[in-house]
Amino acid sequence: MFFTKMHGLGNDFLVVDDRNPDAVDWASLAAVVCARHTGVGADGILLIQQSESADFRLRVVNADGTEPEMCGNGVRCAAVFVRSISIAGEVVRWETPAGLVTTELLGDGTVRVDMGPPRLAPAEVPFDHPGERALDVPLEMDGEVLRVSAVGMGNPHCVVLVDDLDSYPVARVGAVIQRHPRFPSGANVEFVQLVTRSRVRQRTLERGVGETDACGTGACATAVALAALGLADHPLEVELRGGVLTIAWEPGSPVLMTGPAVTVFSGHVPGVGRSLKRTLPPPVHGIVRPASGR
Repeated sequence: MFFTKMHGLGNDFLVVDDRNPDAVDWASLAAVVCARHTGVGADGILLIQQSESADFRLRVVNADGTEPEMCGNGVRCAAVFVRSISIAGEVVRWETPAGLVTTELLGDGTVRVDMGPPRLAPAEVPFDHPGERALDVPLEMDGEVLRVSAVGMGNPHCVVLVDDLDSYPVARVGAVIQRHPRFPSGANVEFVQLVTRSRVRQRTLERGVGETDACGTGACATAVALAALGLADHPLEVELRGGVLTIAWEPGSPVLMTGPAVTVFSGHVPGVGRSLKRTLPPPVHGIVRPASGR
């Protein structure tokens, strides 16, 4: 399996050209190659596949073998990857389980993604709530009540406002919310601290991964929730552990996410697949080959 290691603000992936797919058990393989100490190390694998409805199909396999509906940092990496191997231009339409999204390379090392409209109806998140929207609503857990906002960005998100992001028990509370029965598909959980009306800080626990340095769809969900609640302006800078994403959204419009995607190195995992060899020249003796220009 030939791959390119990439990251979006520290949310890292192994990107694979899978347009001529082999019979690979990607769930089992992800657990091996994404391991931080014994494998290559990554939050997941991005598979670039053929599509009948868009330029390409993006399939994401998390480190634990689960497959999310959408990955904002991942699609930015995929956009840079397909351009780097000369199979696409600056604008690419992607088929994902969450629907069609469009990426555009801006020429300054960043990628803008049209994420489509957010899902605010609870049934579309999905989140068990009787109202038309689930913004700043109570969620009972372990004997306490949190105020949360549920937003769908193709995948489900739960946004929680906190006073002090550094001292808040993110791991403990996030783990409970992720498996809360009111989120039947689980949830990515965003803990958010307001800084100004144009900037916030955020930490995210992602399904199948744990806490990541960045979550693109989570930053979008945060911007939507805060704008809908009248707590933030447009556009919003979302400061993540790995850097800053800029999110623009107004009611009735798609969510636009802008941020970087970085190529780290290329290499291969021996003994996995045959058709995947077309993407990159083989590294010498299986040793990783640094990315061009780095």
